[in-house]
Amino acid sequence: MTEDLPELRASDADRERVAEILRDAVAEGRLAMEEFDERLEATYRARTYGELEPLTADLPAAATAPAPLSLRKDTAAVTGWSERIVSHTDGSGAGIGILGGFQRKGRWTIGRRFTAVCLMGGGELDLREANFAGPEVVISCWALMGGVSIVVPPGVEVDVRGLGIMGGFDAPDGEPGEPGAPRVIVKGLALMGGVGVERKLLKEERRRLKEEKRRLKHERRNELD
Repeated sequence: MTEDLPELRASDADRERVAEILRDAVAEGRLAMEEFDERLEATYRARTYGELEPLTADLPAAATAPAPLSLRKDTAAVTGWSERIVSHTDGSGAGIGILGGFQRKGRWTIGRRFTAVCLMGGGELDLREANFAGPEVVISCWALMGGVSIVVPPGVEVDVRGLGIMGGFDAPDGEPGEPGAPRVIVKGLALMGGVGVERKLLKEERRRLKEEKRRLKHERRNELD
């Protein structure tokens, strides 16, 4: 029973199963299109059974929905974060942008301590596909008339502690971290500059969500014709 395993990582098949229930619900008039869009987006953002279950709890189809994948296979998915925490390597430890910029994105490893210095320049740290040199990563940002942009994937806990003087630190909502996910601490100083942290899905996940919405609208249009 998935309700007994709320912290277990959900698979792509589980998310598609919930999406199918939502499609049936909107076709039957049980959900308005706006509510469907909200739930569908939450479905593809969900990482655990506990996040998926409320999305169909008030729909009759949920009671007869197909069973999730086997526990053995889904338990293996829990190791996803542990595979990205690579304590055997030091990882990248610094980025400097002086009258210019730096960028770290794609497949890379961020060290336990990373220092970002931007003087009249900018820096970008994209952690959505990154590995982590430890379960806790501290990013020290020094933005002097410059800026640092940090992108984290859903599931990563973020703690922003920086000081802004004629500048500021923008933090995402206080979303709790997933079991086994790394924790990112952002601190430092923004003087006439800024440090921004935001959560984003990967382009592939956003594209899949858009295609799903487009397909549903096309199906509804055909039903009306």
